[in-house]
Amino acid sequence: MTQTMDNGMNKSNRFLILVASLGYFVDIYDLLIFSIVREPSLKSLLVPDQDIVSVSSKIINWQMLGLLIGGIVWGIMGDKKGRLSVLFGSIVLYSAANFATGYVQTVDQYAWGRFIGGIGLAGELGAGITLVSEMTSKSKRGIMTSFVVGVGVFGAVLAYLIFKFTQDWRLCYKVGGVLGVLLLLLRVSVSESLLFKKVDQTNIERGNIWMLFTRKELLRKYLLAIIVGIPSWYIVGILITLSNRFALELNPSSTLVAGACVMYGYIGNAIGDITVGAISQYYKSRKKALYFMYIMCVLTISFYFSPLNNTDTSMYVICFFLGYASGFWAIIITMGAEHFGTNLRATAATTIPNMIRGSLPLMNLLFNNYFLKSLHWTMIKSGIVTALLVLGIAIIALFFTEETYHKDLDYVEE
Repeated sequence: MTQTMDNGMNKSNRFLILVASLGYFVDIYDLLIFSIVREPSLKSLLVPDQDIVSVSSKIINWQMLGLLIGGIVWGIMGDKKGRLSVLFGSIVLYSAANFATGYVQTVDQYAWGRFIGGIGLAGELGAGITLVSEMTSKSKRGIMTSFVVGVGVFGAVLAYLIFKFTQDWRLCYKVGGVLGVLLLLLRVSVSESLLFKKVDQTNIERGNIWMLFTRKELLRKYLLAIIVGIPSWYIVGILITLSNRFALELNPSSTLVAGACVMYGYIGNAIGDITVGAISQYYKSRKKALYFMYIMCVLTISFYFSPLNNTDTSMYVICFFLGYASGFWAIIITMGAEHFGTNLRATAATTIPNMIRGSLPLMNLLFNNYFLKSLHWTMIKSGIVTALLVLGIAIIALFFTEETYHKDLDYVEE
């Protein structure tokens, strides 16, 4: 196949990048709203304080399970029916689910709302990044996808500000549903990927997810692509989400607000995503940029668990830098798109981020159920050991990962 698409930054491409950025903005708003309103929402549902952590883990595990299932469904659809079909279908589902979550009355209803919302949310990022990657040149690809994610993560900031000024967690979910509907109206003018249109006109098999598991080389690339992204969700899903609980162990007089930590973390995350895109562009290497961010992860996690983190102010500052260090989401998803041919690209790029998110229940199982409950370790010790395992495995996986910076995306998996 030859490259025929327009790689220039024309008006259509600029609009696509804007809409993809806003799409991820709404995605992050809806994805992180539970982390922000977790404690007040569960208390309003009469969950005892001593059960908050375990019930939180249950609900977020259901959300992540939804993301895992949704990633597979939307990924296959993205390769079979087109990238736009995913962007439209997923937003309808997660908008409805989030609006309905504003009316839940029990923990089980809450978990189901997050599960269905997770299925919907699973399609947003992978399809958006695939579309942007295929519609921009390889020289601009990393910068543009980093811009999409960098803008998008401010959705967490909006979610926190709405809750801070209204103190109404139910309203926060309803606003998320309305934002999705507004985004749906914007998407009407977005064009389908030219690379997908070319493959769609052939008899080449598309969206066969079993190819990822039955072909040794594809499976190797797929597993490595997932493993290298897991540290980002350890930081977000455990360290930042449970920051108020860690703060109490580090400083018993702490009055830390976890939602504020999420906001500061995602401000840092936005800067980190833009930074990693610039580093990747400067060195013409995805892997060098990731090694830099891994070093930042090691440093910031060390400060998080150190005696220096002994005030609420220090925790807020460290959460900002934790967010910055974990701001390599754009590069991870871009690499996921670059690793695979057009007929399998949406399947891979949509399932990879959701497999990474889906690893959170396993990390929670290790951290919460095994280290905390079975071994009766402190949260600090459990967090440190979990961090060592997650980062160690990710660094090894990155070493064996293929460099994709110069890769032309106009190819298929035969």
